[in-house]
Amino acid sequence: MSDVPVSRTAVLTQAASLARRLLAASLFVGAALSLAACGSTPTPTYNLSAPGGFTAGGSGNGQLVVVAPTALAVLNTDKIMVEPGAGQVAYLADAQWSDNLPALLHARTIQAFENASKLRRVARPGDGVNADYTLVTDIRTFALRITDQGPVAVVEISAKLIGTQSGRILAAQVFRAAVPAASSAGPAATAALDQAQEQVLVQMVRWASTKF
Repeated sequence: MSDVPVSRTAVLTQAASLARRLLAASLFVGAALSLAACGSTPTPTYNLSAPGGFTAGGSGNGQLVVVAPTALAVLNTDKIMVEPGAGQVAYLADAQWSDNLPALLHARTIQAFENASKLRRVARPGDGVNADYTLVTDIRTFALRITDQGPVAVVEISAKLIGTQSGRILAAQVFRAAVPAASSAGPAATAALDQAQEQVLVQMVRWASTKF
């Protein structure tokens, strides 16, 4: 059989047809993905609360700046950490924080000082305050720990009070609280973690307030 010559016009026509089919297919896939995303159930979001209704001593006139807490990458997220076993890390699938944990805890720490009648003496970096002291914290643990007795919310934060002029550590302490959770489900887990962090913040505010 002899070869049939194909004109340049026919080749261009076939290429254009193929391009249209590919474009239509890509648009269909994109629309399907968009519909799937719109139909997915959003992860429930939970907040932390600042403790109130407590007092903190200290009669000095020093100004305190509270810097954002540091944390390992596993805690520097809006995911809620679970420790199913020693050395094991996971996250709750049915819950998340309203912000990255360090940012959220930073805001609640400042509010805790304000709620303890330290409103005029506590600020954050960038507020233009000539601070006498700086509070530096590190989140050691902020997780739902699975134990033989059931799930327990564990919060542990180390704090250092630094003299701004001297740059020396004036005081340091580790604060810890553990609160049993009714279950490992999102609402119960976050409620227990919130209660534990409130206990830690009250301890820390009372401790720091006697220093400045």
